[in-house]
Amino acid sequence: MVEWRHLPGLSPYAETLAAMEARADAIARGEASEAIWLLEHPPLYTAGTSARAEDLVEPDRFPVFPVGRGGQYTYHGPGQRVVYVMLNVAERGHDVRCFVRGLEKWVIAALAEFNVTGEIRPGRVGVWVQRPDKGTSPDGAPQEDKIAAIGIKLRKWVSFHGISINVEPDLGHFSGIVPCGIRDHGVTSLVDLGLPVTMGDLDAALMATFDPAMARIGQSCG
Repeated sequence: MVEWRHLPGLSPYAETLAAMEARADAIARGEASEAIWLLEHPPLYTAGTSARAEDLVEPDRFPVFPVGRGGQYTYHGPGQRVVYVMLNVAERGHDVRCFVRGLEKWVIAALAEFNVTGEIRPGRVGVWVQRPDKGTSPDGAPQEDKIAAIGIKLRKWVSFHGISINVEPDLGHFSGIVPCGIRDHGVTSLVDLGLPVTMGDLDAALMATFDPAMARIGQSCG
């Protein structure tokens, strides 16, 4: 069974990270159940293992935390749902690529509860939405914005870190970095798309779609 936990208020980053790592270690030892934490952080930037110095545009704007998860620079802040996933990847097929694909499918399923079509793109981890209202890109395709980021780390086949989904953050805060190292696309949120979605609405959608999206990762990566 997966334990779901809502952390109230704005969770301090360093303390929450330490608690998450401790829980992942306990899961690996068989001393705790798998867990998913739903929370918000105060405004901050995180630097993943592939972060490039030139992508930190405003280094003095918010605190910057180097972290061991994959990926580059990301923003966390109020109005963004952070989903920390402490799950046993060994029991889900020992396939990290399929596990990440499962997380993407989960986000897409949750967004579909609000009639939002989330999509994945080769070479771009995360979930994207088309923005025809913003015109077309140089290749003639509709513009796209990122609505959810994914970055995980494994320790003894237990995942930690996870997902961030933009509900109603201050999108201007993303301008202090090049989000995930991608310069050609923007970021959006559910409210920016014109949807009056609350954090509670998103949480309900995530809980409702978790099992179908994640249960069979070990069987198929399609």
